[in-house]
Amino acid sequence: MKYLRLLVSFVLISISTAAFAQSDAHQHPANAPKVQTEAQKAFAALKTLSGAWEGKVKMDTDAFGKPGDDTLKVNMRVTSRGNVLVHEMGEMSPAADPTKQDHPVTMFYLDNDKLTLIHYCDAGNRPRMTARVSEDGKKIEFDFADLSGSNSYGHMHHAVFTIIDANHHTEEWTYMMPGDKPVHASGELQRVTQQQAGIR
Repeated sequence: MKYLRLLVSFVLISISTAAFAQSDAHQHPANAPKVQTEAQKAFAALKTLSGAWEGKVKMDTDAFGKPGDDTLKVNMRVTSRGNVLVHEMGEMSPAADPTKQDHPVTMFYLDNDKLTLIHYCDAGNRPRMTARVSEDGKKIEFDFADLSGSNSYGHMHHAVFTIIDANHHTEEWTYMMPGDKPVHASGELQRVTQQQAGIR
């Protein structure tokens, strides 16, 4: 009799456990797609820009006493198991001397629920910015959060990336000069091959 009661109890527990598991699986199936946050969607969109890019950049003409138009070369690559997008501006030749040429590096990554960038600037500092995303997800705007390092020569203060299609995007960068004087630069970039970009 005692054995029979134990058997019945075991069967009832097994049935209720199976029913609960089935109910839970129905509500949260293993193959159900995970819902992405806005930051995750924006980061995924930015990672599609991995590759070599080139285009004309327009800069405030009186900012540095230089002509307002120039050619911008950019290389982007996904690294760290997909957790980081590296953005490099400047000459792509392996023979280039990084100590004598402008070659700023920007790192994009997810910081909890925020898409963040850190810009390793030629001015010797590291501004950090966080993203806002347009409703269609194609325009990703980065606002200044804080700065590490010296601000003697100014710092990068704002950035906007607009994805047009798989082979075209625009970049807008705002540099804040000493005395809080902004300098704006914008470029329309087109995807190029590594050979065209001078990458070996």
